[in-house]
Amino acid sequence: MSSTVLGLVRTSHPEPAAAVTTVAGLLAWGAGHRPAGVLAVALTVAASQLAVGWANDALDADRDATVGRTDKPVATGAVGRRTTAVAAAVAALATPALALATGPAAALCVTVALVSALLYDWPLKSTPVSVLPYAVSFGSLPAFVVLALPGAPAPPVWLVAAAAFLGAGAHFANVLPDLADDARTGVRGLPHRLGPAGSRAAAAGLLLAATATLVLGPPGPPSGVGVAAVAAAVVVPPLSWYGGRGAARAGGRPVAAFRAVMLIALIDVVLLVTSGRLV
Repeated sequence: MSSTVLGLVRTSHPEPAAAVTTVAGLLAWGAGHRPAGVLAVALTVAASQLAVGWANDALDADRDATVGRTDKPVATGAVGRRTTAVAAAVAALATPALALATGPAAALCVTVALVSALLYDWPLKSTPVSVLPYAVSFGSLPAFVVLALPGAPAPPVWLVAAAAFLGAGAHFANVLPDLADDARTGVRGLPHRLGPAGSRAAAAGLLLAATATLVLGPPGPPSGVGVAAVAAAVVVPPLSWYGGRGAARAGGRPVAAFRAVMLIALIDVVLLVTSGRLV
């Protein structure tokens, strides 16, 4: 039992799942949710992240085994494919159930985000519109947080747009380490069609657009913290890719690009929370 639980934890994509859940909790706190509301938001987002991660590895088990992904417990047999698929289904059903505690509008919004993310896992991953589910699901995250407030206020357009830019950038950065393996197994999403250089450029531009939208979107002049955040969005991606080259030469998996996305996301959330302009 303990090995199965450990395998499920490892196959849930724990690092991005924890990052997205943390971002959601910080957004909820910054938006003015009470502790119970912050907890409801965090639990809902955590369930959706588990559902997407488990579904991804269950669907990709054969592909991961083909390219020798020893970091994937389902591909190595450390946890069963059926067990992972059942866990994904349970987490997917739990997501809207948990979200109902925050209101019907918020529950509908997070359900749309979950369905969009699952559609990426299959069948949109191998299509020219592979970036669309990332943009929709990430854009829905702050919308869910705002709609979960009492009275379900409308989320600001600039906030949703910034999150969509961030999600689209995350797609290009997340795929970069897997381009060669994906080519071997027939995956041809938008990053694969653009190639490594085009994907790096797209990721950098979209991350910068996300931060700039957060700085310039709200009424009033940009703050010094906002200008610093834009500078970070310019500097962090190329530094991370340079560091990732060293990991690749050493035989490791270059995941620095996606970690750069998570760092910029946390910087953006801190910018929002400290500026007091979330809603």
